[in-house]
Amino acid sequence: MEFAHEILPLRQQADIVDGWLKARLDRIIPELMARENMDMWIVACREYNEDPVIMSLLPATSMSARRRTILLFARKADGSVERLTLSRYAYEGFYEAAWNPDEDEDQHACLARLVQERDPKRIGINLSRTFAFGDGLSQTEFQLVSDALGEPYNSRLISAENLCVGWLEQRLSEEITVYARLVEIGHQIIARAFSTAVIHPGITTSDDVVWWMRQTMQDAGLSAWFQPTIDVQAPGRSFQFTENPCVTIQPGDLLHCDMGFHYLGLATDQQQHAYVLRPGESGPPAGLHAALQDANRLQDIHLGEMQVGRTGNEVLRSVLESAKAESIRAQVYTHPLGYHGHAAGPIVGLWDQQDFVPGPGEYPLFDDTVYSIELNILKSVPEWDGQDVRIMLEEDAVLTNGEMRWLDDRQQSLYVIG
Repeated sequence: MEFAHEILPLRQQADIVDGWLKARLDRIIPELMARENMDMWIVACREYNEDPVIMSLLPATSMSARRRTILLFARKADGSVERLTLSRYAYEGFYEAAWNPDEDEDQHACLARLVQERDPKRIGINLSRTFAFGDGLSQTEFQLVSDALGEPYNSRLISAENLCVGWLEQRLSEEITVYARLVEIGHQIIARAFSTAVIHPGITTSDDVVWWMRQTMQDAGLSAWFQPTIDVQAPGRSFQFTENPCVTIQPGDLLHCDMGFHYLGLATDQQQHAYVLRPGESGPPAGLHAALQDANRLQDIHLGEMQVGRTGNEVLRSVLESAKAESIRAQVYTHPLGYHGHAAGPIVGLWDQQDFVPGPGEYPLFDDTVYSIELNILKSVPEWDGQDVRIMLEEDAVLTNGEMRWLDDRQQSLYVIG
């Protein structure tokens, strides 16, 4: 299918991603190291056992950590950050090569010398109980780094978890601008999937639509980061979080999709709904439209509560309290977006944890971050004999300049399949 925005060739994509990386290293790393009061950050891992942050720190042509890569970030007195690499393979233009394996001491001895020369007081390493994104230093790599540094530097090692999360979650203004185009592409795929071009009631199965979505992304050069899903609700058939059987799509069905992809290194995540007309119907039942309006209202409440400095748990509590006051039966399970689909940053609820999420739920919101606003509501539908219908929406939004806004609007009416 054709998109409003051309999917760029790989070489051009790499040029864009590398341009962003250079700008991010120059702008974001010094800011974050100052914010976290970090004098030095060591990122070390081996090929095929990559740290969750390492690939986001390397140029687009890098496919792995290549044997062993050690990156060293050292904050200077003027606030700038020295960026060094200890690796068999250099990353010219991004890092200064600080180790020549053919002439210098071994890799970890070189690391120890560089650390001693700079004598940092606080050294961040990627160990974390809270965030997988900040826990990429394997046991062996930790032991090698620790043995090389010795004292007094081992006693100066601290968790770099917030630095890892901050690096992964913060977006440049250039990235935010392009992110809107990614989300628009996702909306176009959903619109096509929820049409008679793809769905023929009585013939097409939910799995047929799933694989059409997956193939469409693949053919376009987009990489699905999870298997899409199509769920069906109908009179006598309710949604179940833990079940998703393949069914033949029939007139009168309420369809729900969940899909997301990677493009230009960034992930999308979207959920929308469609209704399949029965013979003689000109539109969806009014009860389904009313349910969608409740879900849209919950989205409005949610965006209003997403404020810089609040934790995910604080946002969750406020959203659910406001929804209850308006008699909306709500669940919220919003997550960050970025280099990953379920990305680094604050969690605002989980579908099975609607009171408090320890760890990631206690992390605060920062400016210039992107979220998948994911939620659902239950509402009784008179046309379905009072059966509860679950409307599940997921739209991508950005928190920038202290305000939340949709990256490419949102669904406010059901797709109709005639």
